[in-house]
Amino acid sequence: MPHQTRQIRLHALLDALRSGTTHRAADLAGRLGVSQRTLYRDIQALQAAGVPVQGTRGTGYRLTDQIRLPPLDLAPAELEALSLGLAILGQSADPDLSQAATTLADRIDALLPEAAIAPADAWKLQKSPFSNAARAASHIPRIRAAIRARQKLRLTYHSQGHAQSDRITTRTIRPLSLASLGPVWTLTAWCEWRQAMRDFRLDLIETTEALPELFLEDSG
Repeated sequence: MPHQTRQIRLHALLDALRSGTTHRAADLAGRLGVSQRTLYRDIQALQAAGVPVQGTRGTGYRLTDQIRLPPLDLAPAELEALSLGLAILGQSADPDLSQAATTLADRIDALLPEAAIAPADAWKLQKSPFSNAARAASHIPRIRAAIRARQKLRLTYHSQGHAQSDRITTRTIRPLSLASLGPVWTLTAWCEWRQAMRDFRLDLIETTEALPELFLEDSG
């Protein structure tokens, strides 16, 4: 083993730690055929990669149930995807999964710079008969493509947010931008039916259809 590559050695070390028991440094070093100094460096490499290795003086090393991720730099689109995924899981019928998603979202928010908190919070949709993060997410690719292409969309849309007066209407719109308003994300668009600018909640959109007609964004 002394001539093995470090990558192979780290995999062997991880396999040894997966036994679930506590291992003395001397025993691990002997098993891998390296010095204890090298073993300590390998343990630090695993910890830096996010492997939950816990060391106790006089006892040894073991894997814990906690997983530590190294610092990550996220692009705005990556943060948006992460937040949306957690929002969808937060509405899961599995209570444990739903609670874990909510807790993780709160922990992530606590680490975010102030400027990034509003976009992340926007995906924490309040539960209501029509609040549906998964449905909202399903429309995003087509809406974004239409915004980039300046392409008209046809929507079927819940005109009201409560069951007593809800009705589904069909609108032809010119999509302009996505933004967060309070607890939900909205699509700002020119509504050809209303002949006015309107904000459409993504979670209230039933269907989206890209039309072959393009448009120019007029000033104002």
